Amino acid sequence: MDKFVLSVLVENKFGVLARIAGLFSARGYNIDSLAVGETEDPNFSRMTIVVESDERILEQIKKQLNKLIDVIRVQDLTGGEYVSRELILIKVKATNAKTREQLVKIVDSTGAEIVDAGKKFVTIEESGDEHQINALIELLRPYGITEITRTGKIALQAD
Repeated sequence: MDKFVLSVLVENKFGVLARIAGLFSARGYNIDSLAVGETEDPNFSRMTIVVESDERILEQIKKQLNKLIDVIRVQDLTGGEYVSRELILIKVKATNAKTREQLVKIVDSTGAEIVDAGKKFVTIEESGDEHQINALIELLRPYGITEITRTGKIALQAD
């Protein structure tokens, strides 16, 4: 099984997300990540869908997506060059000054940012590709990660 990245341009209308999610659900295809937002034209939204499948199932998914009336274009970015990013917020235990100092060093060396600091925890934000995000998680894991939230991948074809 490989991971594939699909960029799906759709009508920006009520229920489109539910129809696409329903298509995946009804056929038993798992969505690894899904991010959706309005494009430069407010009439359209772009979905970045990451799926783990084989080539045969991917072709079925693309054909099914293209049958939906609200879908304008389905583009498989996997084989070509594309730019992708993901955003993550990580809450880490930070109960003493020494730990906070170490976390600041990690944040400074990785380009991440501390976006909230309380008495017991700090929340760190990072955006980047999947490898950068996973590397930061591994650096912070020994300190005690208490919560993680990720946006899922967003991607555009490179020129």
